[in-house]
Amino acid sequence: MQYDNVQDAVLVSSYIKGDESALEILINRHKQKIYSFIFSKVYDRDVAEDIFQDTFIKVIRTLKRGAYNEEGKFLPWVMRISHNLVIDYFRKNNRMPKFDNTEEFNIFSVLSDKSLNAESTIIKKQVENDVRRLVDELPDDQKQVLLMRIYDDLSFKEISDKTGVSINTALGRMRYALINLRKIIDKHNIILTN
Repeated sequence: MQYDNVQDAVLVSSYIKGDESALEILINRHKQKIYSFIFSKVYDRDVAEDIFQDTFIKVIRTLKRGAYNEEGKFLPWVMRISHNLVIDYFRKNNRMPKFDNTEEFNIFSVLSDKSLNAESTIIKKQVENDVRRLVDELPDDQKQVLLMRIYDDLSFKEISDKTGVSINTALGRMRYALINLRKIIDKHNIILTN
């Protein structure tokens, strides 16, 4: 069967039904993108090759178990696996680059980056989801100020007017929100990378 123009979801389905060649086509179709992404993080060909292999071992095991359910989103799913394996590699080797937690809490600069390629877009989505979950753990008053400041881009004066508190109170809530986010990140050993 000729698969050159067949969608990823059809190839995944064919592989699950026993057609080994379908997986080979998927790997060949996406290997450059996945390998390049991994290499761009580890800067070591041997390590990148190992992580690439581990990525597809995990893909194969998941498909064989019948645990894959992201039909039509094969590449983002594989990219997420490779991203997680890169993080695992850095954790095991104590080489994980930490985020530079300055007063402005730079994680939000990742969220506003407009010049992203496909791989970065996938990771940006993952980071956005992680940040949203972290923000949800904040007390309501801190969460409200942080969302208005970061996502609505309101000034502290505008936040003060909308919430009915003084500017100093709004500034204090923002400061505590950032402090608490850092604590949550440290407590859960969460890695936010771009």
